[in-house]
Amino acid sequence: MPSTKPTQRRSHRCRSAALFLLLAAELSVAQAQEFVRVTRVVDGDTIVLESGERVRLLGVNAPEVNSPKKSIEAFGKEASEFTRRMVEGKLVRIEADQPVGRTDKHARILAYVFLQDGTHVNAEIIRQGYGFAESSWPPLKYEYEFRRLEQEAREKRRGLWALVGKRD
Repeated sequence: MPSTKPTQRRSHRCRSAALFLLLAAELSVAQAQEFVRVTRVVDGDTIVLESGERVRLLGVNAPEVNSPKKSIEAFGKEASEFTRRMVEGKLVRIEADQPVGRTDKHARILAYVFLQDGTHVNAEIIRQGYGFAESSWPPLKYEYEFRRLEQEAREKRRGLWALVGKRD
C-alpha cells in the first residue's frame, strides 16, 4: 500500500503557506495608513479636511475662538495658531476611538490625529499647554496619557499654564 505521508506533508505545507499569506494580507491592510490633507484649522481643537469634513480632536479641549455663544477665551488665538502650524496643509492620519460615537452633535468627526512622522497632534496640543485633557466614561484610549501630559504642562508652566496665577 503506498504511503500518503508526502501528500499529507505537501497539503499541510500548502495550508500553512495559504494561512501565512492570509495573515500577512490582513496585517498589511490593518497597518495601511490612509492620509488625508488638512485644509483649514477652525480653532485649537477642530480642523477641516480636504473632503470638507470637520474633525474634532478627541480627548483635548482648547480655548474657544469661534463660539457664537462665548467670547474669545484666554489663549484661544495662540492655541488655534499652534494647531495651524502643526497641521494646516499637511497630510494626517485619523484614528477613531471605540467608546465614543463617530460624530458629535455638530456632525464633526471625533478622532485622534497623527502626522506622517507619527506625532500625535492631540497629545502635542496638551503637552505644549495649548489645551486641556478631557475625561469621559468609559475612558478614552489615550485619556491617561493626556492627563499625564496636562499635569506635566501645568508643572512646567507651558502655554496657557503660564497664565495661571498671573494678574492683569
